[in-house]
Amino acid sequence: MPLGFSVKSSIELGLIIPEETGNSFEDNAAIKALSASKSTFMPALSDDSGLVVDALDGQPGIHSARWAETESDNRDFYMAMQKIENILVAKGATIPELRSAHFVSVLCIAWPDGHMESFFGRVDGTIVWPPRGKLGFGYDPIFQPVGCYLTFGEMTEEEKNGCGGERDHYKLGDDGFNSLSHRSRAFKLFINGCCR
Repeated sequence: MPLGFSVKSSIELGLIIPEETGNSFEDNAAIKALSASKSTFMPALSDDSGLVVDALDGQPGIHSARWAETESDNRDFYMAMQKIENILVAKGATIPELRSAHFVSVLCIAWPDGHMESFFGRVDGTIVWPPRGKLGFGYDPIFQPVGCYLTFGEMTEEEKNGCGGERDHYKLGDDGFNSLSHRSRAFKLFINGCCR
């Protein structure tokens, strides 16, 4: 029971996941949280996250998962990573300074009365090629956080979340967070804002 709360997933509750029709990570997190809260008459927490590549005008952004969709309704993130690389190369973005990107995560908590609060996590980095590492998921193998020489795909969850003992291979920023993960950063803000 995390933080003294009983937690159930939308799958456990048999909820229908609403279509993400928002224009931002915050919009989509709010759509999901409000839908769950109104269906259950309980507070609901939702996340929307993705990869934002500066040279691609912010894409894939809120469409990060959709970029990986295949014709058979599966997800192929290697295909999506290759698409990003192909576009960057076509734009001449072949040096690290032209390949800046960031991962974003927005957590939204909604109450049945419609009140909502959102918490933002962001990690800056660079797109690398070829992909490195088989840990994590999604775009992790091509995302190298600022100050690190490993990609997210080469880091354990403990290393990304600031819990591991092996911390010599990356330098953390001065933003007060001891975590590299955008999701961990958003979650820590949520805990500090709502659960204390």
